[in-house]
Amino acid sequence: MSERRVERRLAAILAADVAGYSRLVGEDEEGTLERLRVVRREVVDPMIEEHRGRIVRIAGDGLLVEFASVVDAVRCAVDTQREMALRNTEVPVHQRIEFRIGINLGDIINDEQDLYGDGVNVAARLEALATPGGICVSRVVRDQVRDKLNFGFDDRGEQQVKNIARPVRVFDVNLTGETVTSISDSGTRAAPPLPDKPSIAVLPFQNLSGDPQQEYFAEGMVEEIITALSRIRWLFVIARNSSSTYKGKSVDMKQVGRQLGVGYVLEGSVRKGGNRVRITAQLIEAETGAHLWADRFDGSLEDVFDLQDRVAISVAGSSSPHCKPLKSAVGPIVRRATSPPTTSTCVRLRPTIQ
Repeated sequence: MSERRVERRLAAILAADVAGYSRLVGEDEEGTLERLRVVRREVVDPMIEEHRGRIVRIAGDGLLVEFASVVDAVRCAVDTQREMALRNTEVPVHQRIEFRIGINLGDIINDEQDLYGDGVNVAARLEALATPGGICVSRVVRDQVRDKLNFGFDDRGEQQVKNIARPVRVFDVNLTGETVTSISDSGTRAAPPLPDKPSIAVLPFQNLSGDPQQEYFAEGMVEEIITALSRIRWLFVIARNSSSTYKGKSVDMKQVGRQLGVGYVLEGSVRKGGNRVRITAQLIEAETGAHLWADRFDGSLEDVFDLQDRVAISVAGSSSPHCKPLKSAVGPIVRRATSPPTTSTCVRLRPTIQ
C-alpha cells in the first residue's frame, strides 16, 4: 500500500480574530453576532475576494485566509483595517468590532480540508501579538513587501511565541499613511520629519484599577482623547494604531518622538473604582524630555466625556504655538465641558529649565 503523498507549498497566511470578543458577546450576544455577520458580509469577505484570497477556516470570531501573493495579503489586511476604522468612528467604544491580524509567509501542508505547518502557526501567533485594529507581520513578509507598498513597518524585535522553538522577528504595519523607514539589523532608524504644526502622540494609559477587565476602559479612554485632539485643526495627532505599540513598555520619550515624528507625547493613567474615575495625564516635550504640563481629573462615570474633553482642552492649551483662547481653538469639543476656559492661555514650547 503506497503512502499518501503530502502536498506542500509556499503561501501567505492571514490570521484574524476580533479583539475582546468574549467581552462583547458577554455584554450583548445577539447584537455582537449580528454586527459581526454584517461586517463579514460588507467588509471582510469582499476584501478577501478583491485581493484574491481564499478563506480556509472560520472558527467563531476567527478567520484563516490563504493568499498566493504576500503583497495581496498585506494589501487586504491594510484595506480591511482602514475600512473598519472608518466604520467604527460613529460606534461606541465598547461596541466596536476591531480585528487583530497576523500575516506570515511560509511552507504549509494542505490536506484538502485545512492547512497546517509552521507557516500557519506563526501567522496565528502574530495575530495574538497585534493590537486591536493593528497588523503584525513576520520578517519575511516585511522583506517581501517593503519596496512594493506605500507604508512602513515598526520593528518590535524578536518575540518568543508559544509552541514555536525559535524567536520570531515581529513588525507592526504602520497604518498612518506615512512611509516609515523600518529598523535595520543594526538597530538604527531614520526619524520621520516633524510636521509643520504641533504634533502629538498619545501613549496607552496605564490601568491602575487592579482589574484586567478594565483594560478596555483605559484603551477606550485613550481613543476618545485622541479623537477629541484630532478635531483641532492646528494639531497633528498620531493614530492610535502607531502609538499603541508602546503599551506595557518602559519607553524613552525622546526615542518615541523620533520614531513617531512628533514634538509632544501625552502619557497617563486611568483608575476606575465603583462609579468614580480618575485620569492623570502629563504632556512631555519629546526632544528635551521636559514636562510641560501635568494634571489630575476626577469625576463620575456619567461625566466621563467631560473628563476626556477637559484633558484634550488642557493638552491643546499646553501645546499651542501661539497665545489663543482655548475655547476658540478647541471648537466643538468643548460643547460637553462643564467649565470651559474663557481666558487666553499661552505656554512656551521650550520652557526654561533652571
